[in-house]
Amino acid sequence: MLEDNQRPPYTRGQWSSRLLFVFAATGSAVGLGNIWKFPYTAGENGGSSFILVYLICIFLIGLPILCCEILLGRHGKRNTVNIFNRFHRDYGTPAGWVVIGWLGMITGFLILSYYSVVAGWVMAYVVKSAAGAFGNLSTEGIGNIFKSLTGDPERLLLWHTLFMVITAVTLAHGVRNGIERVVKYFMPLLVVLLGVLIAYNATVGNMAEGIAFMFSFDLEKITPAVVLVALGQAFFSLSLGMGAMMIYGSYLPGGKPLLGTTAAIVTADTLVAILAGLAIFPLLFSFGIAPAEGAGLIFVTLPLAIGQMPAGALFGGLFFFLLLIAAWTSALSLLEPLIAWCVENRGWKRSTAAAATGAVAWGLGLITVFSFNEWSHWQLFGKTPFELLDYLTSNIMLPLGGLLIVLFAAWVLPAAIVQDETGIAKPWRAKAWRVMIRYFCPAAVVLILANLLLG
Repeated sequence: MLEDNQRPPYTRGQWSSRLLFVFAATGSAVGLGNIWKFPYTAGENGGSSFILVYLICIFLIGLPILCCEILLGRHGKRNTVNIFNRFHRDYGTPAGWVVIGWLGMITGFLILSYYSVVAGWVMAYVVKSAAGAFGNLSTEGIGNIFKSLTGDPERLLLWHTLFMVITAVTLAHGVRNGIERVVKYFMPLLVVLLGVLIAYNATVGNMAEGIAFMFSFDLEKITPAVVLVALGQAFFSLSLGMGAMMIYGSYLPGGKPLLGTTAAIVTADTLVAILAGLAIFPLLFSFGIAPAEGAGLIFVTLPLAIGQMPAGALFGGLFFFLLLIAAWTSALSLLEPLIAWCVENRGWKRSTAAAATGAVAWGLGLITVFSFNEWSHWQLFGKTPFELLDYLTSNIMLPLGGLLIVLFAAWVLPAAIVQDETGIAKPWRAKAWRVMIRYFCPAAVVLILANLLLG
């Protein structure tokens, strides 16, 4: 095992530009949570009122925590575990805080195991939609297509395997030749595809009602429940607490203040979420379909609308390909922390680390594959194995990781480092920032955690 105080016997990856780091970090944040979960969560919680609260939460809560996670990575210049070993050695921080690195790495790895299976559904829907499989089907017919897919372990295994192979092969090529090449071309493509779908909606969808639903704010609809849901969505939409942003930050050269860079990532992530709503809601309204349809919105409700619209096969194929890009760029960041640890601490070649970690994540993904069919009758606390895994990671590990990150940055790491990395020079701004990350953000994450556990 390589000691942290030894110089790594390899050239550590580094982003070729700040812009490509923003692309990569945005790609990590922009996943199924933005394009899949955000629209139906907004639909279930009052549309525009939810979006207003979400925007406030993401800039007041999400941005500071994201900045803290990135600055830990950039200053530490190690994998998510060795970062805290380095802080302990250089600044005398308690050694026990290394738990943040382990928790984030394990959380991302567990999420990837089932995320890959869901991404496999998306791959299958790209093919089905492009082939016109949703044409003129009833709600029951669309539902049967989804049930047929999830009920067939062999098909789920095929798509799960294909997605995991693509992810591992990309990561095997490293930061610049792998991750960076993907985000350099596919993140702009994702935005272009969203623009195309919105323009198409402007001609065949009910754009006026979609815009009214998203932007006609009604303050009376803002309830404590809506605030809590928006707070949770803001936290999860930025991939906080799983080590992804920390490891990406560790590849970022120093020199420029991080606050502006973080704001660019948050803005881009939010913009994609809003554009996704504009690509989905007008279409649903044009066919009289309610947007509050829960998780089935993307895989049942939306295909129903696609099947009734002109050029539905083309529109549907483009939409699910867009969703696949979002899933792919997010998956890369979920596995990267563990790969970096294997390379830096075990001395493995990057290709070996990508293959081995990808294979283990694939194997763990079998729990999710069989949870929808062969093992669907196995339940603990009323949940299937997949539901338990999702609950553990989403409701406990992610918010706990985010809470520990902001507490470490605010209370344990020397304040001068935080100030230097963020670039906040004016005393009143620095004081306001400290209040935000010391009190306001931790309290908000505790609220999220309590709501998830007790709600």
